Amino acid sequence: MCGIVGVTGTDKSVAILIDGLKRLEYRGYDSAGIYVNDQAGHDFLIKRAGRIANLEGALTPEVQGLAGIGHTRWATHGEPNQANAHPQYSADQRFYLVHNGVIENYKDLKAEYLSDVQFKSQTDTEVIVQLVDKFVTAYEMDTKAALLKVLRLISRDSSYAFALMDREQPDTLYVAKNKSPLLVGIGQGYNMVGSDAISMLKQTNEFMEIEDHELVIVKPDHVTIESFTNEEKHRDTFTVDMDPDAADKGAYPFYMLKEIDEQPAVMRRLVQEYLGADGQPQIDTELLAQMKAADHLYIIGAGTSYHAGLIGACLFERLAHVPTTVHISSEFAYEQPLLSDNPFFIFLSQSGETADSREVLVHVNENHWPSLTITNVDKSTLSREATHTLLLYAGPEIAVASTKAYTAQVAVQAILAKALGEFVGNQAAQSFDIKDELAKVANGMQALVDSKEEIEAIAANALAKPRNAFYIGRGIDWAVSLEAALKLKEISYVQAEGFASGELKHGTIALIEKDTPVVGIITQDRTAGLTRSNLEETAARGANVLTIVARHLAKEDDAIILPDVDPMIAPLLSVVPAQLLAYYTSLGKGLDVDKPRNLAKSVTVQ
Repeated sequence: MCGIVGVTGTDKSVAILIDGLKRLEYRGYDSAGIYVNDQAGHDFLIKRAGRIANLEGALTPEVQGLAGIGHTRWATHGEPNQANAHPQYSADQRFYLVHNGVIENYKDLKAEYLSDVQFKSQTDTEVIVQLVDKFVTAYEMDTKAALLKVLRLISRDSSYAFALMDREQPDTLYVAKNKSPLLVGIGQGYNMVGSDAISMLKQTNEFMEIEDHELVIVKPDHVTIESFTNEEKHRDTFTVDMDPDAADKGAYPFYMLKEIDEQPAVMRRLVQEYLGADGQPQIDTELLAQMKAADHLYIIGAGTSYHAGLIGACLFERLAHVPTTVHISSEFAYEQPLLSDNPFFIFLSQSGETADSREVLVHVNENHWPSLTITNVDKSTLSREATHTLLLYAGPEIAVASTKAYTAQVAVQAILAKALGEFVGNQAAQSFDIKDELAKVANGMQALVDSKEEIEAIAANALAKPRNAFYIGRGIDWAVSLEAALKLKEISYVQAEGFASGELKHGTIALIEKDTPVVGIITQDRTAGLTRSNLEETAARGANVLTIVARHLAKEDDAIILPDVDPMIAPLLSVVPAQLLAYYTSLGKGLDVDKPRNLAKSVTVQ
């Protein structure tokens, strides 16, 4: 949600800001803006509602600068328009601020300190920049002292990532964060800040992390980090080994299709990273020992990651015989269930920055419980703060609707469950040939993505017109149904729901009308007949029934046939047609597949 990029020390500032903002588009936004200063008495503020293309169209040749800040806003306070777009600025136009997050006590601050200020926006961000100006002008503070005073006034439950510029110190970026992600990028003769490494990778691969409750002063030739109590800190830099071109679409019309097609390669990469030549998992024994010592595993995730966790729970219980439950992070953070005596926590997050999951992790760390983050982003917040990290190695995922990160999360959990099962001496794990099965999965995925035309036709015939649709399944197939329905609803705006097929008779079947699409996922021998019976019940009431079925369970009239793999990891295949059905339904409606309305890729506010 929202994106920040800033730079100081280069005459290419405008181009760098625009490029960085484009690389942050995947996070979701509804307006964009930049502020640049040439340090010779000229500065420019350009903001536009809508896409970055609208912002680019407003740039004239004279808009240049040696330093600047840019922002993509996802509306939280005030509608998405030009006035509410960032950067926000003070009444005297001295200070300019970009902000990700939510200031929980902004109304109190506004009432106490700014009753005499005429506001131009509805944002909580403007309150902060007006406060900085107030403390500088009314209390004769310097910019650093004024910002520190404001930071101390912000309630601790607020989330923020700030980048502030002062017209009187145009080579300096004042930066601070709490809960929201922000990094410093170290360039050659210039420095940057950005919401993530991807936004800066074209300029540098050397970064410095910012911790919560720090004030960071970024100049072209050095970076200073201080605590809110003026204690200076030293921090080493780190490098990110990623090709910036990996985040480009190439010849694909949309990132989502590219990322669906990349899934076979992701499976093969995971085999290379986590399995030895003998097929044995290569997992840190300290991690396995801490998991063995636990009496219960708690998987924490949101959205697609939560759905992946449902698959993971089945894998851990079957292969490692350890009780496992899955929790929605936003619920767990504020309604924590009774926990076991020796819990172990697994956090699933594509970005590693999910705010609700981090709220849980903070509590986990306060209690000194061991934890693991499974994420696609090395050195992300959840990665840094958890006890252990396993990477997804999926490469940048740009489309808002997650595809390859989901299948990578399931695959990594399968590898970990196999490793833990063997570590505790479970026979089921020892007999599970994960290397061979993931090879079959990669080949099966390739066969499915090579059959796009057939799936496109099914989407056009069955899903283009109806306003409602249902995915159903039992057990592990039900977990996939939830993810399949989420994909369809988030990018095609079809009111899609996933249900355990046995639950249809308990209310949901009342929603079945003529031609309502009902997609049954059938990959498990024990429940195949039951799901087919439930599908027949919907067909009798006029539903348009489709099936996604494992080959050994298939019948002549099944719509999509999956190659056979071990039933425990069948979700890695059954989800691929659902991803493509969602993609082609959205495409057929002429929608923006990669950037659906109202959604953000990285949810960094609670």
